[in-house]
Amino acid sequence: MARPSLFAVAELFKPITWFPPMWAFACGVVASGVALEGKWLLVCVGVVLAGPLVCATSQAVNDWFDRHVDAINEPHRPIPSGRIPGRWGLYLAILWSAVSLLVALALGPWGFGAAVIGLCLAWAYSAPPLRLKNNGWWGNAACGLSYEGIAWSTGAAIMAGGAMPDRRSLGLALLYSIGAHGIMTLNDFKSVQGDRQMGVRSLPVQLGEQRAAGVACWLMGLAQLAVVLLLFVWDRPGHGLAVSVLLMLQLVMMDHFLASVRQRALWYSGFGVPLFVAGMMVSAFALHSLQGAPT
Repeated sequence: MARPSLFAVAELFKPITWFPPMWAFACGVVASGVALEGKWLLVCVGVVLAGPLVCATSQAVNDWFDRHVDAINEPHRPIPSGRIPGRWGLYLAILWSAVSLLVALALGPWGFGAAVIGLCLAWAYSAPPLRLKNNGWWGNAACGLSYEGIAWSTGAAIMAGGAMPDRRSLGLALLYSIGAHGIMTLNDFKSVQGDRQMGVRSLPVQLGEQRAAGVACWLMGLAQLAVVLLLFVWDRPGHGLAVSVLLMLQLVMMDHFLASVRQRALWYSGFGVPLFVAGMMVSAFALHSLQGAPT
């Protein structure tokens, strides 16, 4: 049997998608308020687990079970193009799931449990019989929770020695997971044609592109507004003001995006979403300062 090239495997794992969970994990580390001294190795293992392992696994699983849809939307992808031949896509997804679990053992019960949940959601998102992505509400919720909430909470828990993270940290992780639901909707605009043909009920397919874009913007905006309010309640007005400015910039860009949804979805993903994730780190530093840890 022909084997795929390392370049094709790297493309299958989509390194560009690793950033969100790695960033969220780092936010959890910062939000914990625990000094990094003596914990650098754990943090590095956690970042690798969040991105190049668990997230990369989710990309391989998704590409394997989406190969027929990708043949319509993105025929250049490694599996439909034949650069990942035969059943190699499935084999790589299984292998990387196993490697992820082995590495997760180094992070203790919380880290291992988070990896199990993340991998289960990755397979449930793409694989039958659940295939959560067939409904945009459920599929995007699973992705948002995995990419932001689980990664953030795991970073905080590992820094706390495996203890339950601070409830304020868990609250921010949940809010940013809700906002990430909207971000995931942005990714669906590029595949509307194939999704319709293959019965994938993404939000643009279910609601129409204009309404789906509106829902995505509302979710992103309201989640961050709640974060701003919490930061002021927690007596962190400077951090709250910083997130407010980032949100206002996003609102201006959202207005531009909503005027031409399909043409500007990728544009907003490239320029609006970085402002969203910048606010995550600002919020994490707000919690860090509440813990009184050295910066």
